[in-house]
Amino acid sequence: MVKADKLTTSLFDDLCVQKPDPMELFAQWLEQARKSEVNDANAMVLATVDADGMPDCRIMLLNGFGPDGFVFYTNTLSAKGSQLAANPKAAILFHWKSSRRQVRVRGMAHKISDQLADAYFQSRPRGSRIGAHASFQSQPLANRDELETRVKELTEQFDGEEVPRPAHWTGYEILPLYIEFWQDGEFRLHDRFVYRRESSKDKWKAERLNP
Repeated sequence: MVKADKLTTSLFDDLCVQKPDPMELFAQWLEQARKSEVNDANAMVLATVDADGMPDCRIMLLNGFGPDGFVFYTNTLSAKGSQLAANPKAAILFHWKSSRRQVRVRGMAHKISDQLADAYFQSRPRGSRIGAHASFQSQPLANRDELETRVKELTEQFDGEEVPRPAHWTGYEILPLYIEFWQDGEFRLHDRFVYRRESSKDKWKAERLNP
């Protein structure tokens, strides 16, 4: 297994042979990060583009990943939801400071199935499920009391009942077309290794980049 603190040139150059699928390499790096990061090894920056072409970004949590892509959940009426509806192109970035590593991903986003969204929603803490109903995410809020009042009312409304997933809350999967692995190097001579493909059905091609 590649050590988290350093990648030798030979080991890094061999990765395209050892891990022809970048999702396998990502799984390895994430597992190593879970052992070394103090908080939220699955934290990522999600970047989208608004209607004016202005980029936007925020920190999210990666809620799952597999052979096809990376999954996160959010309010579809939020800024990110509206931006993805208009332009489904997205980028995500993982930064693991403890191991001096980054992973950059670019690709296309789409909504997951209602069945998957329902299952994940019911796995969340009850308070988080109520919060998904109470918050009109990204919309103006007169004061905190307004939000807390909605939470109280919904808590009473759903007392003794399951909290259903609201129609405006679901998951998105990013189908990657570009995945770059970055390892800090001495004198800023970093290791950069990228996997690219033209579509989600194509095979990956790997190459090294200049730092």
